[in-house]
Amino acid sequence: MGDAMLPAVDTRWFVIVNPVAGKGRGLDDFPQISKLLRDEGILSEPVFTEHKFHATELTVMAVRQGFRHIIVVGGDGTLHEVVNGLFIQQVVRPDQVLLAVIGVGTGNDWVRMFGMPSRYREAIAAIREGRSFLQDVGVVTYEEAHFRQSRYMANVAGTGFDAVVVRRFGHMKKKGRRGKWLYTLSLINKFFRYKSISMKVWIDGRLVYNNLLLSIAIGICKYNGGGIQQLPQAVADDGLFDVSLIRPIHFWHVLFRFHYLFNGGIYRIRHILQERGSRIRIESSPETSVEIDGELYGETPLEFSVLPCAIRVVVSREFLERRADGKTESCMPQPEA
Repeated sequence: MGDAMLPAVDTRWFVIVNPVAGKGRGLDDFPQISKLLRDEGILSEPVFTEHKFHATELTVMAVRQGFRHIIVVGGDGTLHEVVNGLFIQQVVRPDQVLLAVIGVGTGNDWVRMFGMPSRYREAIAAIREGRSFLQDVGVVTYEEAHFRQSRYMANVAGTGFDAVVVRRFGHMKKKGRRGKWLYTLSLINKFFRYKSISMKVWIDGRLVYNNLLLSIAIGICKYNGGGIQQLPQAVADDGLFDVSLIRPIHFWHVLFRFHYLFNGGIYRIRHILQERGSRIRIESSPETSVEIDGELYGETPLEFSVLPCAIRVVVSREFLERRADGKTESCMPQPEA
């Protein structure tokens, strides 16, 4: 990557719009978003995705053309594709591109982690202010079509019951269902039908579990499933995954503690174990699928590793203030863009 070969840097924001995100909100709301960007003096070049993984292709193209600022108008799945595009391109380091998200998706869990407002005007004001943060990224290796393949994750991955719920959730979205509680309804629908399977889990070379498990969540961030805090103590730049191991559990144990899934008290449910580490291996019998940032991929065995402080993202002022109060500095916040 010699500097002589680099294209001229474009100061505009390359805006990747998923028109089907949020059951069409990406398309319906973009005229309003575009006007707000102009009102804030943000020069932009919008492009609409046309198929799965198109956002990855557009990201690679944008960086090659000299863009160093990208806005995602979509949900967690669109962000996932863009992050993978940042690692596919070979022009600059991924952290040299500033990435922002205007959440129009169904879950919008990544933006929750960083306090980005759900109101478009406020989210765009935060983008104009340009407060940024270097977050970790996970590398997930899995089995698919008899080959080992890898993807990059910006938020949360899961296997076992977690992946089954994501499959049901996707099926319901394709049938036109929508709503704040769609993921939760998918969870309840599958709970009574799913059987726990035998899993072995190694963290940093240590076998931490070898028994039946209902589900595992592995995350850089805290939220998935539209606001569920499966990993409430996750820190996005500590170089570690947070891991929640959910042992077989009766529905009654969840019913009266359901609020713990949303208020950060998940580890008060004694069937849920907490671990933390930078390298994770999961084997299962039988094989089970993995979901990465809400997208389904291959099957076990799975391997996870952390790339510390690997991408630069726009965050809210409140998020940085909370971090300063908590004295949990790891990757230093970057100056305003």
